Amino acid sequence: MKPDWSSRRILIAILAVSVLLRVTAAFVFGNHVEVLPGTYDQVSYHNLALRILGGHGFTFDTFWWPATPAGEQTAHWSYLYTFYLLIVYTLFGPNPLAARLIQAVIVGILHPLLAYLIGERVFNRTIGLVSAGITAIYIYFIYYSGTLMTEPFYIVAILASLYLAILLTGEQAATRYSDLWLALLLGLSMGVAVLLRQLFLLIVPLIILWIGYARWRTNRKIPLGSLAASLGVIALMILPFTIFNYSRFDRFVLLNTNAGFAFFWGNHPIQGTNFYAILPPDKPSYQELIPKELRSLDEAALDQALLKEGLKFVWEDPVRYILLSINRLKDYFVFWPTPSSSLPSNLSRLFSFSIFLPFMIYGVFLAIFNRKWAPKKLNLASPVVMLLLYVLIYTGVHLLTWTLIRYRLPVDAILVIFAGLALTYLAHLLASRKNADQTAASKNTPAAP
Repeated sequence: MKPDWSSRRILIAILAVSVLLRVTAAFVFGNHVEVLPGTYDQVSYHNLALRILGGHGFTFDTFWWPATPAGEQTAHWSYLYTFYLLIVYTLFGPNPLAARLIQAVIVGILHPLLAYLIGERVFNRTIGLVSAGITAIYIYFIYYSGTLMTEPFYIVAILASLYLAILLTGEQAATRYSDLWLALLLGLSMGVAVLLRQLFLLIVPLIILWIGYARWRTNRKIPLGSLAASLGVIALMILPFTIFNYSRFDRFVLLNTNAGFAFFWGNHPIQGTNFYAILPPDKPSYQELIPKELRSLDEAALDQALLKEGLKFVWEDPVRYILLSINRLKDYFVFWPTPSSSLPSNLSRLFSFSIFLPFMIYGVFLAIFNRKWAPKKLNLASPVVMLLLYVLIYTGVHLLTWTLIRYRLPVDAILVIFAGLALTYLAHLLASRKNADQTAASKNTPAAP
């Protein structure tokens, strides 16, 4: 169903506001790169791109996070996003503002547009527009759109993947030809998400299995060949970096060297059962926690060794691990001001997640229990269930490993669609009551003589 002209004008206005706000954020960040709350990674990506431009490859000129000596090879950072900066810096010179502006425009259009498309297909057009509107003004999204980090493109890739998965189970995917094209696009979007953050590899099975189940549940042929093509695209996108890593580290490294570091530090006994998203000054540094006998290893070997150490922590004290994972909820879903956060961080939280969290929760409730506003057949084949499974699994992965507020943003991107459902429902309810009151008042008004 094509949107009417009124809906199109509203959507275009939302996209314009989205781009304007994100471009403004890009200008505020400016043409220099500095450490701001939750944005240290942009310093790493900027410096890494400059090192490659200078002919030094994927290295840093000084000891760098997580534990990479000066001049040593690193695979800790997203190759794809580094290449994005490399291309922009090659074309426009080492100007961070150019990269910020290009990113702001692309994400400013695609992010709310995909929120609209998912909201429209899963619920209805109005909910899609409200979802896009929330996405456009959600301060966390605006803030990170101007940073030189993977978050903006990563969220867009995730939304594109989920939307294409929904399309593959719809009526329009009725022929092998359309199945194949949708599946290839799905593989491309999932591949981009994986190259930006390899964590998304854990979500790929959910999407593939859900598509197969949804097609089977609706008595339609499961597109095994097309789904295999999706996985093939992902494999082809990862393979060059796996080969590149082997040539540098002389060992198998699928993509990036960060899972071991995160799991080791996130579950180290120093955490106890009270998780520290960032270790306080009175604790040893992250590098000091690494066993001395492992510090001479290269980054890839160290990452794999630390993963084994982290798993050993879990095996030795599983109760502590469970309690620590539960405790991470406070860092993942924090919606209140905290003394450790700066004023801009607290205000950003207040005017995004804090305001919309009640509507997110209520929207999930409506999607599950209100048959008038949610799909009539709510089962595992429903897109609503797939979206909620994504939220649960993605959240669970971070609760079991390491979490920061920004790690929740790919979940927020879906939850704002449920907030759109709640706001639309409440607006409809208020309008209905107002009309009912006006009707009752007119009936009680005596007729003129």
